Amino acid sequence: MRFVSFEIAGQPSYGLWTDEKHWMQVPETFQAQYPDLKSVIAADKLDELERVTRQSNRVVTSSEARLLPVIANPSKIFCVGLNYKTHVAETKRADSEHPAIFTRFADSLNAHNAPLPHPKETTRFDFEGELAVIIGKGGRHIAQSDAFAHIAGYACFNDGTARDWQRHTHQWIPGKNFPQTGPLGPYMATRQAISDVNQLTLETRLNGEVMQHASVADLIFTLPVIIEYLSSFTNLNPGDVIATGTPGGVGDRREPPVYMKAGDVIEVDITGLGTLRNVVSNAV
Repeated sequence: MRFVSFEIAGQPSYGLWTDEKHWMQVPETFQAQYPDLKSVIAADKLDELERVTRQSNRVVTSSEARLLPVIANPSKIFCVGLNYKTHVAETKRADSEHPAIFTRFADSLNAHNAPLPHPKETTRFDFEGELAVIIGKGGRHIAQSDAFAHIAGYACFNDGTARDWQRHTHQWIPGKNFPQTGPLGPYMATRQAISDVNQLTLETRLNGEVMQHASVADLIFTLPVIIEYLSSFTNLNPGDVIATGTPGGVGDRREPPVYMKAGDVIEVDITGLGTLRNVVSNAV
């Protein structure tokens, strides 16, 4: 199952992904009870959402609607830094005993095919293709053995980063939270639709050139480890988003560095999760 969030006639809605240009909209009666995809996840009603939406068969097109971040209003967004050996090596940092965690704000998210605004405050706007995990069943002190039961699904994520702002201090948050710099989508595939997350391959392309290519199996801290760690210090809630880290190949660590500029096309492609595509827009 693949789910999307979108806006139509100025109103947020959601439903099923069919293809790039066609989505099936949830019936109004169902949305009246569950106003957004996050509330459907919280109520454990994804199966029902698929059933009633297919029965309704109300198709909308990309000419009349625009995608939103697949979870448009998460209560928490966690990001894991330095979680692939190739990225740790290119940053010349030491291995860490625990996951490096930072946070994003909900208004830093963006959607598939939306313009990706280049912050005017930086000339070092970088890409980071990542696998995002969307929490289904919330909880605290979640054991690694139970972690996958708490996952609703997966999506592509691009952790667009102002590298200079990231390094103003040892706290990374400023460089990671410029508005709309974190595209999430195009859709969420359910955990049941992905038989083995370790078989997924992540690839990031800038103007068609492969910049990052890695297997999710190369994660240093696995999804169960991350979920156990996060839930040890805070509650995880339905709809929370966890960006699990980026592999080596980021623009900032290339010789010479390669940064995104207006007009560039950046794509994050993950097996079974589609291609998250954005065109960088002029500095704002």
